[in-house]
Amino acid sequence: MENMTSNPKIFVLDTNIILHDFNSIYKFQDNDIIIPVAVIEELDKFKKGNDSINYNAREFVRALDNLSSDSMFEHGVSLGKNRGKIKVEMGHPFTKEMKDSLHDDIQDHRIIATTLWLKNRYKDRKVILVTKDVNMRLKAKALGLMAADYLNDKIKEVRVQHSKKEVIHLHNTSLDKIPLKKRPAYNQLYKIINKGGAEVLLGRYDKDSKSVEEIHKTSAYGIVPRNYEQTLALDAVLNPNIPLVSLTGTAGTGKTLLALAGALEQADNFNQIMLSRPVIPLKNQDIGFLPGSANEKIGPYMLPLYDNLGVIKHAFKSTSKEVVKIEDMQRREKLIISPLAYIRGRSLNNVFIIIDESQNLTPHEVKTIITRAGENTKIVFTGDIFQIDQPYLDIHSNGLAHLGEKMYGQSIFEHVDLIKGERSELSEIASKIL
Repeated sequence: MENMTSNPKIFVLDTNIILHDFNSIYKFQDNDIIIPVAVIEELDKFKKGNDSINYNAREFVRALDNLSSDSMFEHGVSLGKNRGKIKVEMGHPFTKEMKDSLHDDIQDHRIIATTLWLKNRYKDRKVILVTKDVNMRLKAKALGLMAADYLNDKIKEVRVQHSKKEVIHLHNTSLDKIPLKKRPAYNQLYKIINKGGAEVLLGRYDKDSKSVEEIHKTSAYGIVPRNYEQTLALDAVLNPNIPLVSLTGTAGTGKTLLALAGALEQADNFNQIMLSRPVIPLKNQDIGFLPGSANEKIGPYMLPLYDNLGVIKHAFKSTSKEVVKIEDMQRREKLIISPLAYIRGRSLNNVFIIIDESQNLTPHEVKTIITRAGENTKIVFTGDIFQIDQPYLDIHSNGLAHLGEKMYGQSIFEHVDLIKGERSELSEIASKIL
């Protein structure tokens, strides 16, 4: 350790940082990284499985193995040019203060004990524990340690400007006379209002014509938009020139229903429609504890997707050609509903993909899904960035918010934020005041 870089900062990484981003060790610039042996022990429990945390655990262990040498456990090894060193630190006993304050001998406390030992040994350097666990940060700070969240994956602010309609007041209703901003972003949405205050047109700035094109209200597979945001959302889902769409909004705003209706309306243009969502078991329990087959285990988590499909089917008579077509697509697996982990590794060519509850995905998971998209594939992400069930994600670090920020201004992407709930008056009021 004495031979590590002279940079005063030493970052001690908690297990959840690695499970969140296995490349995190390369994102601390020229600072030094400490991996407590307790973290290695915890990672061993996550090596098996198909979820992203299992993948991240395996990839990190491989990367560490490639870097490892005797120096890894003595003085640390270099992470590369303009980067610091990484060292695996063995365990250290609890201080008297820790024993008096933290009674349980658990891995979190062992990591804190290692951080305390480092702080006491290297008094001329800043030692910082990095963890996404809020309680662990509080415990560390109570013991006089510096503790921080992992900020590399966080966006500075949630950008929603491109999803909100820009209101323009005109003395006429001519689209070619709209006083546009100097350089509007691609797919900027507009609500055009005449002098009297009556809403006249909805529009989108088109990259090819370099003008605002009118958006007309339309229906899809029996579903008719009930408000302006839904009209914009359905138009984006149906637009063949926009292969990537994100729809955000609270419960009952119609995000998933509109995405599914739009997909069914275009079913003949794709080989398959795939509906998926991440499985977030209660209290982070693995679905393996549930009885039954694999399909029976994940069935309860997929119910919201089946409910939306049911709404569309109920828009028609049970003997109608539309319902018959849906049931035939399900039999032939041209329409499938499955958890996200079950579609990893599958070909995504000529597929319409809907990822529900995508605020519970990490930026890496969202990137993985999009980068697997082949020719003629369309992906619609839906979710509510204010309703996150993953313990280590928040409004600034979840994959859905990350997608909107990074893809803003791209001609292939459109984001619509749905505001008005249409499920029921009860749902609308509860969503606002409870």
